[in-house]
Amino acid sequence: MKSAYHYLLVLLLLFFVIDTMRADGGDVLNQIVRLPKTKATVYSLLSDISQQSGYMFIYDSKLIDNDAVVKIKEGKRTVRQAVYDIIGDISLEFKVLGTHILITSPSEKNNQIPQDSLPVQQTVNLIIAGTLLDKETGIPIPSATVGVRGTSVGSITNQNGEFKLSLPDSLEQAPIAFSHIGYISQDIELSVLLGRHNILALEPKVVPLQEVVIRRSEPKKLLREMIERRERNYSHAPIYLTTFYREGVQLKNKFQNLSEAVFKVYKTFSSSFVSDQVKLLKMSRLSNVEVKDSLLVKIKSGIQACLQMDLIKDMPAFMIPNVENNTYTYTSEGMAFLDNRFVNIVHFEQRKGITEPLFCGELYLDSETCALLQARLEVHPKYVKDASGMFVERSTRNIRIIPQKVVYTISYKPWQGTYYIHHIRGDLHFKVKRRRMLFSNQDLHIWFEMITCKVDTEQVTAFPRTDRLPTRTIFSDTNFKYDEDFWKEFNVIPLEAEISKLIEKVSLKIEEIGD
Repeated sequence: MKSAYHYLLVLLLLFFVIDTMRADGGDVLNQIVRLPKTKATVYSLLSDISQQSGYMFIYDSKLIDNDAVVKIKEGKRTVRQAVYDIIGDISLEFKVLGTHILITSPSEKNNQIPQDSLPVQQTVNLIIAGTLLDKETGIPIPSATVGVRGTSVGSITNQNGEFKLSLPDSLEQAPIAFSHIGYISQDIELSVLLGRHNILALEPKVVPLQEVVIRRSEPKKLLREMIERRERNYSHAPIYLTTFYREGVQLKNKFQNLSEAVFKVYKTFSSSFVSDQVKLLKMSRLSNVEVKDSLLVKIKSGIQACLQMDLIKDMPAFMIPNVENNTYTYTSEGMAFLDNRFVNIVHFEQRKGITEPLFCGELYLDSETCALLQARLEVHPKYVKDASGMFVERSTRNIRIIPQKVVYTISYKPWQGTYYIHHIRGDLHFKVKRRRMLFSNQDLHIWFEMITCKVDTEQVTAFPRTDRLPTRTIFSDTNFKYDEDFWKEFNVIPLEAEISKLIEKVSLKIEEIGD
C-alpha cells in the first residue's frame, strides 16, 4: 500500500513538473508535431503548427514571406525543425514569450541601438508596427484595437490590418493589447515588437452552442438594460479627446484627395446642453484632382457626422424600443467575443411597409455590463437610393448623385471602468451621373474616420469661440499650416496599400497661413 502511495506521489510530481514546463513554454520548441505531405503557403503551414502546439508565432514580414508556397514531406518533427523545414533557414532563432514564439534572425540582435549610447535627456519614441491577421484564414483584420493596456493611448488597424504606434520609452515594458469582436484578445510586451514589421494573428473565438442557449436574451430587454445602465457605464462629465481624423475621396477607383488632422475634442454628454466642440491642432492634405476628373460635388462634413454618430449621447430611435416606437423590429443574432467577454448581438431594421431610407444593422452589447461596445449601421439597401439629400451638401446642376451603399461603424472602449467613444468610420458609395451624357456613370467612394488616441478628464473646459473649428463646413477646404516634425511622431492610422500607391506620384500641397 505504501509503495502504491509512493508511486502515485511520484506521478503527481512528474505531472506537476511537466505541466509547469508546458506553462512556462520552455519545451514547446521540442514538442512533436505532424505535418502532412503537402504544398501550401508558409502562413497556412505555420498556422497548422500553432494549432497543434497551442503557440502563435511573431515574426518580421521582411524575414518570412507569408505567401511563399513550399512543399513539405509527411512526418513528425519538433516545432523547431518544422519551422526550419517550412521557412528553409536553419539560422533562425526562437524565443518563447508566454503563448507566443518569436522568430528572429541572428543579425537582429546587432541592429538594436544600445540604450546607454543615447543622450541622457533625449526623449526616445518607440515605434511598433505590423499586420494583424485572422489566425485561421490569414485574412487581415481591419479596425482592430491596438493600444497600451490600462491606458487610453492607442489606435486601430487600417483596412489591410496594418498598425503603427509611436510611444515614449517609459512604456517599453508595457503590454500592448490587440482585440476585435469575435476574437480572443492578446497582450504582447512592447519591447518584443520593436525593430520589425510584425506579423501577428488573433484566434477566432467560437462560442459553444450551450453557452448561446443559456445566455440568449430577448433583444428589446437587452436594449432597455443598456439604457438603464447608461449613466453608470459612460461618463456624464465633459472630457477632452485627442483624436486623429482623416477623410478621403476616390472617383472611378482613382484617388482624388486625402485630408488628415489631429483634433482636440471637447466632448459633452446627454445631460449637457453644450454642443461638442472641435479644436484643430494639426492638418495635412494630399490632392490629385485633374481638371478633366474634377467633380463639383461637396458631401456634408464628416466631422459633423462623427460627432452625431455618438449613439450614447444622441440616442437614435432604433435604440429606444418603447411602445410608441413601432418603426423597427429586433432579433437576437446570438453572441460574439470581445476582450475575453461575451457580447450579445441585436439586429434591427425597419418594419415592412415603411419605405423611408432608415438605418438597419447590428448592436453589440456587453453581456455583463450591458454597455454598447460596437454598432454597425447601414442605410437600408432597399431604400438607400432615396437618401441623396442626407449626404450631398451641394453639386452642379448637370450632376446627379445617387447613393449606392452607406455604412457606419462606431465603437466604444473602456478606460478606468468608464466607456468612451473610440472609433467612428463612415463609407459612402455613390453613382455619379452627368446629365445629357451617355455612359457617364462613375463610382464615387467617400470615407472618413476618427480614432480616439487619448482621453483627458482633468481641468476640462469649453474652448474659446476663436479656437473652435466649424464642424459643418467642408473640411477639405480648411486652411492650415503643415508641420512635418509633428506628423513624424503622432499615432496615425497607416494608409491602405492601394491609396499609398496612388499618392506616391502626388506632391504634398502645403498652404502657409499667418501665425
